[in-house]
Amino acid sequence: MTSVPSVPEKLLPTPSHTVGPFYGYALPFPEGEQVAPKGHPDTIALHGYVLDGDGEPVPDAVLEFWQAAPDGSLTGAPGSLRRDPTTGGHLGRNGTDFTGFGRVATDADGHYALFTLPPGNAGLPYVSVCVFARGLLHHLFTRAYLADGPDPLLDSLPAERRATLLALPQEDAHRTYRFDIRLQGEGETVFLEFQ
Repeated sequence: MTSVPSVPEKLLPTPSHTVGPFYGYALPFPEGEQVAPKGHPDTIALHGYVLDGDGEPVPDAVLEFWQAAPDGSLTGAPGSLRRDPTTGGHLGRNGTDFTGFGRVATDADGHYALFTLPPGNAGLPYVSVCVFARGLLHHLFTRAYLADGPDPLLDSLPAERRATLLALPQEDAHRTYRFDIRLQGEGETVFLEFQ
């Protein structure tokens, strides 16, 4: 008679798996960086680098961006992505609707760029950012504030940590902001936890 191995009464959860680099294959879509309708006079650019703990660029990260519309609404424009009727793949945005959502992969130098409209949320204007990158077991959430001033989140942080959430206006480029994301180490970006 063979013995049957015993089954534990309670199974432990399986740990998370790393999110990359395979997600880069299907998540980015054409014109994912173009949240503002092309040619809109109020378009702003938010760009920067994703850096690891050694300050080296992360060339295979994917960033998702969410924000309020200029009027403060959070509804976006569902259905603004066009699909290829034959393959079902993405053809890009319809070029007219503001969605409030963008998805951008970093390039070989770890750089990203997003073209959007100024967020009209109450308080300081900000863009919410979600980071997916190799080696991360869970995606990370942060904010890119386009202005400094009184804010409950910013006011709760020491000055050096507060600075990691501020997108800096570029003096040499009109309506352009720089926001680098440091995943760990010196100058690590403040990441948020949602419960």
